[in-house]
Amino acid sequence: MNCLVIGAGNASRPVARLLNYDGYDVTITDIQPFENFKSKYQNILKKMKKEGVKLDLNNPSPVLKVFDNIYIPPSLKNSKIAKEVDKLDIHIITNEEFSQIVNKYIPINIIGITGTMGKTTTTYLTKTIFEQAGFKVWHCSSIISNLVSECIIEGIINRKPQKKDVAIFELPHGTIGLLDRLNVDIGLLTNVGVDHLDEFDNSIEKYHERKKILELISSTFIANSSCKDLFSDNKNISYYELGENANFNGEKGENSLKISYNDKEFTIPFNMTSYFFENSVGAVSIALTYGISEKDIIAALSNFKGLPSHMEDIGLFNGRRVILDCAFLYDGMKTTLENFKDENLVVFLDYFDTTTKRDKKEVGELVSQYSDIIITSGYDEVHECINMEGAIEILDAIDNPKAIKVACSDIDDAVEMALKYSKPGDVLLHLGPSLATDIEGVTNKILKGLNRGIKKYD
Repeated sequence: MNCLVIGAGNASRPVARLLNYDGYDVTITDIQPFENFKSKYQNILKKMKKEGVKLDLNNPSPVLKVFDNIYIPPSLKNSKIAKEVDKLDIHIITNEEFSQIVNKYIPINIIGITGTMGKTTTTYLTKTIFEQAGFKVWHCSSIISNLVSECIIEGIINRKPQKKDVAIFELPHGTIGLLDRLNVDIGLLTNVGVDHLDEFDNSIEKYHERKKILELISSTFIANSSCKDLFSDNKNISYYELGENANFNGEKGENSLKISYNDKEFTIPFNMTSYFFENSVGAVSIALTYGISEKDIIAALSNFKGLPSHMEDIGLFNGRRVILDCAFLYDGMKTTLENFKDENLVVFLDYFDTTTKRDKKEVGELVSQYSDIIITSGYDEVHECINMEGAIEILDAIDNPKAIKVACSDIDDAVEMALKYSKPGDVLLHLGPSLATDIEGVTNKILKGLNRGIKKYD
C-alpha cells in the first residue's frame, strides 16, 4: 500500500513515520525545501529518510493520482491541494484510523493527562508514583519533547511498549487532536483556561471540545473540580481538588499534604511549593484509582524533588540564587512569583510569542508587581529568529519609573544582564515558554550566560 502524507509539519511527520513502520510505502511532501526547516526538524526528516520514508520536498504540485492513500493534516484541510484530493477517488486516512494503528502497537494500559496548566507536572508526579510502586513506566511529556505525538511514535518504533508495564502520556491539545481514538485506561483533566484560543478560531467552545475528547476516549475519567460545568451531564466522572468538595481532596499543610477519599485519609510529608500541591492531588487520584497503595504514594511524594524547568533551583552564582521556571500563562506566572514576594527578585524572561501569540502587556504589568529589574530576550526559539519587538512590548507595559528594563537579543545575554543589575542575596528568576520548548538548549544558554556573568560581576 502506498501513501502520500501532505505537509512535513508537526502533525504529518509522526503519521508518516508510523505508517512507514506499519508497512505502508510512504512519501511525505511539502512546498518548503529541506533547508527551510528548523535544524531539529531537519534531523527528524533525516531519520525518517533512513527508516524508508521518501522525502518529496520543495514540491508545490505533487502527483496525487499515483497514490492509494493520502493523509491531510487538519491545518491543510482547506488548502488547494486538499481540494484537488477531493476530486480524486483516493482513500483519505483519518486521525481516527491513525489512532487505531497506534492502539495496535500499544498493548499496555495508557494513562493520559491533559489541561491548560499543570499537565507536565501532573504527568511527571504520576510517573514518580508508579515507578515507586515498581512499575516500568513509558513516559512521554514535553520534558522529553515539546511535540509529544512524535515522542509517542518514536517510542513505538523503539518498541517501548514491549519493554514497559504502563504508559503515562501528557496529551497536549495537538496530540489529542491527532490521536482522537487512542485507547486510554485513565484520563485526567487538570483545568481548562483561555490560552491557545487563536488556534481554535478564538472560540472557547472549540477549545473545550478538544479537551473533552480525552473524556470520550478514557475508560475512567478524572477532572479537576474547576471543570465540573463542562461535564454536568456525566455522573461517572471523579473529581479532585485542593479543597474538600471532591472525590479526592487535598489539604495543604506547612510541610505536608493530607489526602482524603472514600472516608479514608493519609498525610504525605511534602516539601514542594506552589502548583505542586494541587497537581500532586491529581496524580494521587490517578494512582489510587489504578490501585497503587498509600504507602507507595507517600514514599514517592515525600521524596519528590521537583522536575526540570519547574521551580528548578540550579544553584548559587556569585551569591545569587537562580531559579528556572517555564511558567508563561498568567495564573501560572502569578503563582510562581508569589513564592518570591518577600525576596529581592530579578526576573529574566525568554521570548513569549512561540506557537501562540501572547499578551505581552499583561506579562509586563504582572512581573513589575514583583520585581524592579526585568530583563527580556527577543530570540524566538521556535522559529529560530530574533524579534525584538516582542521583548520591548513587555518592557513598554512597565510604568514604574524606578524599574530597570533591559531588552537583549538572546536569553544568555539576558541572564548575564540579570547578574549585572543584581547583588548577592538576590533571587534571579526565569519565566517563559521557550524553556519548555527546548529544555536542554535553553538551559545550556542560561548556564552560558551565567558563566560569562560570574566572571564580570561580583
